[in-house]
Amino acid sequence: MFTVDEVLNKHYPQVANNPLLFKSLSFVLRHLLHEREITEFGETYPHYEDIDFVEQVLEYFNISYSTRDVEKERIPTEGRVVIIANHPIGSLDALALIKLVSEVRHDLKVVANQMLMAIEPLHDMLLPVNNMQGGTPKQHLSAIQSHLKSEGAVLIFPAGEVSRLRPQGVRDTRWHSGFLRMARQAKSPILPVYIDAKNSPLFYGVSMVYKPLATALLVKEMFKQRKKHLPMRIGELIPFESYQQTTISLKDQVKLFKRHLYRIGSNKKGIFDTQAPVATPEDRKELSRAIKQCEHLGQTTDGKSIYLYQHKNCSPIMREIGRLREIAFRAVGEGTNKRRDIDTYDSHYYHLVLWDEVDLEIVGAYRFGDAQLLTQEDHPTGLYSATLFDYKEGNDALFEQGLELGRSFVQPRYWGKRSLDYLWFGIGAFLNQYPKYRYLFGAVSLSNAYPQPAKDLIVQFYSTYFPAKFGHAECKRPYQMSQEIIHTFTGNDYKAEFTQLKHLLANMGVNVPTLYKQYSEVCKDGGVAFLGFNVDPDFNDCIDGLVVVDLETLTTKKRKRYLGDVNLKQSA
Repeated sequence: MFTVDEVLNKHYPQVANNPLLFKSLSFVLRHLLHEREITEFGETYPHYEDIDFVEQVLEYFNISYSTRDVEKERIPTEGRVVIIANHPIGSLDALALIKLVSEVRHDLKVVANQMLMAIEPLHDMLLPVNNMQGGTPKQHLSAIQSHLKSEGAVLIFPAGEVSRLRPQGVRDTRWHSGFLRMARQAKSPILPVYIDAKNSPLFYGVSMVYKPLATALLVKEMFKQRKKHLPMRIGELIPFESYQQTTISLKDQVKLFKRHLYRIGSNKKGIFDTQAPVATPEDRKELSRAIKQCEHLGQTTDGKSIYLYQHKNCSPIMREIGRLREIAFRAVGEGTNKRRDIDTYDSHYYHLVLWDEVDLEIVGAYRFGDAQLLTQEDHPTGLYSATLFDYKEGNDALFEQGLELGRSFVQPRYWGKRSLDYLWFGIGAFLNQYPKYRYLFGAVSLSNAYPQPAKDLIVQFYSTYFPAKFGHAECKRPYQMSQEIIHTFTGNDYKAEFTQLKHLLANMGVNVPTLYKQYSEVCKDGGVAFLGFNVDPDFNDCIDGLVVVDLETLTTKKRKRYLGDVNLKQSA
């Protein structure tokens, strides 16, 4: 894997030019760096790379590690994340953490300094930086951002070197700010991990006298770690919003992250606001088996299947829907901050499920229920939307012929792939099979993460162009618009003012929510109404607009698209 002579010739040419010094230093370093053992390891396992190499090294040293099951669930199974950790022993601790995280994230990349980059079998897992001297090439920083933006996981040790003995105990040296810059740029959550380990007293004693000599002892320290156990504590995820807006300097914020991590190691509450972990995925075979038992409504032109699920006890379908809901809603600044987003209404509603047979994934889902059934006096739950709005007299037609829709989502990995459109094809297939329904209605959410002026503009626009013409409801917690924006839109020219709305929102870095656009454009004039806009404290204070769609007013184009059979292959 390497020889001492190669290291001296490459990094210390001045020593190589002095034969006597070169020979003496080579002898000492061969002993300190265990050259013979490392060479034998490389010759015995020349074909091992990446995680296979990591596993073999840990097995060679008989290193074990552990974390609590509930904490391991805090490693997100998908989506961008920057993982930070202390570096107590400077060698096997990194490999043990790589192995642990890789059990959950096969896309893990490790931000590595020159020392780690020297381990060739790990090259495909590594993203190089110059943690110690700075000046990392631009292409290396771009590679890190590219991996995060493709929803990958990145592991970094902010100290960039092994921990040293401090008055408070064994602690990292000063943390570099690179991890925070990377996370900020990618708007990534940060996951802190504390590793409980230490080197020998000799190492710390030498480190106090002459730090470079202690660094030279690290390989020898690694061989002293044989048969050691490394406990790890995994903190809760720190979302981007928790560290995004701050009045303190970058340097001070880095110190807070370091303090947060060591508080976790001491079993104390951290500094930053955190998110509870999302549940782990359901077993794919069991999930697929359960999906196949549902009513098959049809198949999309690219092979995805649409099923109708009704609640069954102990079904993996509802657990997976709840897990994916939470992931999707958190991604837009909402969510329940629970392991799964499941409520008491789920067991009394239908669930339209879009299923990817190739990847064995629920792409997305839509929840809907028969309003006539749900509004019966003896029904155990009633309408979900009734928790947000008080329905008044005059809703008989809406309830007798209505289908309440809501809780729709598409999991992030399928965003931008027509998945929401496919769910609407599924709604069309359901309506063709059960033609009694004339009205679709339900709460459509607007994330509280939107800037205040953006929320005001959206609410004012849809209140102006789609006023309540049928159905009567009052908000339990009405959204209050700013008086400055209340007359922005006149209601005289939908096309021109919708263009104006999009332009104003774009200037704030946001778009018209997809479902608002989808619902409002399926019907002719007068066929869609928003009965009110309510603030929902149970979902991060998002705004719910109560929309009603009269299916008798569908445009010819939308009727053909969603109720026709052109885009959906009906099941046999």
